[in-house]
Amino acid sequence: MRSATIDDRWKSRGLAPVVGAPGNANSFRYFPKMGDIEPRWFVIDAEGQILGRLSTTIAQIITGKAKPTYTPFLDTGDHVIVINAEKVVLSGKKETDKIYRSHSLYPGGLKEKAARFVRAEKPEHMIEEAVWGMLPKNKIGRKMLKKLKVYRGTAHPHEAQKPQALNPKDGAVSDMGGLGPAK
Repeated sequence: MRSATIDDRWKSRGLAPVVGAPGNANSFRYFPKMGDIEPRWFVIDAEGQILGRLSTTIAQIITGKAKPTYTPFLDTGDHVIVINAEKVVLSGKKETDKIYRSHSLYPGGLKEKAARFVRAEKPEHMIEEAVWGMLPKNKIGRKMLKKLKVYRGTAHPHEAQKPQALNPKDGAVSDMGGLGPAK
């Protein structure tokens, strides 16, 4: 009986080899090292932006999916600063109908607040919650969420990082390597 080759073992498991060169089963993919990843800083003005559309853009930047070096198990994303969080727009009747829930893990510990009350007390929470819903629920996702900085008003303490201004409505994220229409 002959020994099974790598291709035979992969085929028996229903897997395919990594394709780098045609017919070469031993080719490798590029994985960025931690020293190769250089995160950038972006600032986004939330004034007049719809919450869900803004959150998807932020989640793509934070996860690094807009970059050609994206790797699912590495944190290759960039930092995002969101200003004017209190001026984000909710579509439809979500201002009155959307409910934010939290539980203290004690019996009867469910707390519910309508979106209009959350906006009045802590509008940053609305954006953070929406982005967290679009990130992976694991260690990497929690690390990615720390790259999101949300502030009321236009002032933020991150001027030393020299953030680039982005406007998701204009498709200005395309210079990152894939989001939005080309310039």
